[in-house]
Amino acid sequence: MIHQSGHFGELLQGRLGPGGPVVLVTLPCPALGVRARLRPGRGLRLHGGLPLAQGRALLTRLGLPLPGRVILHALAAPGTGTGVSTAGLVALARLSGWDGPPDILARACIAIEGASDPLMFAAPERILWASRQGQVVARMPALPRFEVLGGFFGPTQRTDAADTTFPDIADLIEDWQKTRDLAGFAGLASQSATRTQALRGPVDDPTPDLARDLGALGWCRAHTGAARGLIFAPGTVPTRGTEALRAAGLRGVMRFTGGST
Repeated sequence: MIHQSGHFGELLQGRLGPGGPVVLVTLPCPALGVRARLRPGRGLRLHGGLPLAQGRALLTRLGLPLPGRVILHALAAPGTGTGVSTAGLVALARLSGWDGPPDILARACIAIEGASDPLMFAAPERILWASRQGQVVARMPALPRFEVLGGFFGPTQRTDAADTTFPDIADLIEDWQKTRDLAGFAGLASQSATRTQALRGPVDDPTPDLARDLGALGWCRAHTGAARGLIFAPGTVPTRGTEALRAAGLRGVMRFTGGST
């Protein structure tokens, strides 16, 4: 069995300039993604979320054999903004023997999905990712250690590769590359989330108010999907935080850490 990590929305997402590509800085979440196991055999049988045609197409593009019966267990519902579809493709490739460069695997995923999260990279939060092109646009600074308290709000929404209705965040990317402290990163993540909320909704999202009331350094979201998170310095998540999120209507409340040790 393998575990392919997912993500919890994005710290930044938007257009690189008014007419530029959609780019993002993902928020990795090892607690999410998919678990996958293989029962060797002939052909390919998939159980759990990934369409058989997509699985076969991916392995054909990568020149990998059909491994047998693959059982995928998603750790969050599709459309929540946790990278389930990309994680499933990456897990299938790994179970089938893939050990090649991540950019080649990324391009194969793009060919199958039309858009992809950078989950095939070892440190996906350290790159500025063009999610419709499958390209690393720039290297990004390491993040200080942090904690996220989050959950899911509103309906699920699957990524549409043709959807480019996102705000321009070129200025936030420039500031991100100059930032080194957690408060600065969290503030920029809040600005990105706020711009997307103003453009895409929902108008009743309680996450900004929760961030203020609970003393978070900032907040983040799945720019397509239901994931919402509050960003804290390590050890500063208030004890009432979980109940506050549930009372505000967030479901599946969870807590995880990220950043450099």
